[in-house]
Amino acid sequence: MIKQVREKKPLIHCITNYVVANFQANGMLALGASPVMGDEAEEVEELASIADALSLNIGTLNQRSVESMLIAGRAANTKGIPVVLDPVGAGATSYRLSVIDQILKEVNVTAIRCNAGELAAIMRKDWSAKGVDAGEGEGDLTSIALEAAKKYGLIVAVTGPVDIVTDGDIVHEIQAGRQVMSSVTGMGCLLSSVTAAFLTVEQSVDAVAEAVQFYGEAGENAAAVSYSPGSFKTAFIDALYSMNESKIQKGGSR
Repeated sequence: MIKQVREKKPLIHCITNYVVANFQANGMLALGASPVMGDEAEEVEELASIADALSLNIGTLNQRSVESMLIAGRAANTKGIPVVLDPVGAGATSYRLSVIDQILKEVNVTAIRCNAGELAAIMRKDWSAKGVDAGEGEGDLTSIALEAAKKYGLIVAVTGPVDIVTDGDIVHEIQAGRQVMSSVTGMGCLLSSVTAAFLTVEQSVDAVAEAVQFYGEAGENAAAVSYSPGSFKTAFIDALYSMNESKIQKGGSR
């Protein structure tokens, strides 16, 4: 599928947070996609209407960005392109959670890409998360992911030691990546936009699983070059650029 992404060179409209915008844009270019990072309410409808996918990230929320996300989301739905939501720090504040609820109500989201704590917050499950970190909690993540996918009618990708990707029916369990990835800000944010790029080839749970697998293997390749966060970040961008395929050993489905 990465070959198809690069042949298509999809335009991905990213409304993201200012902490990760540069890393996210460079990662998309290395992948072979074309990012546009506009978030002004006056232009997002037009940008979404010419894009191949929309990636929404609530990392640094404000009223203006929320308005822009809703406008762009509706435009994306009108065009029929995939929309990926990254609910960064969903459980950190009640405001974040209310924004996520609003987006899921007003926009037809194709996929949510999140960590365990964020998924638990969205589904109102007991969990101990710290800011944007995944945190710890009791509960079967696969069951929570299945519940969320069925409730909202979308694909859920929960990343962690074992990544879970499900559409409420098929479940992929993926083991790829390295711990150092959690030491670099924006790794999850970039994965969300990479997921959007893969969804431009095929809007399916398999496309999301392949994106997650590919991304994890890029992390493994980068870690073989450097395990220090600073140099790993550069090595990871290089890995996204140089990888031509992934093993796609998703651990099966059930």
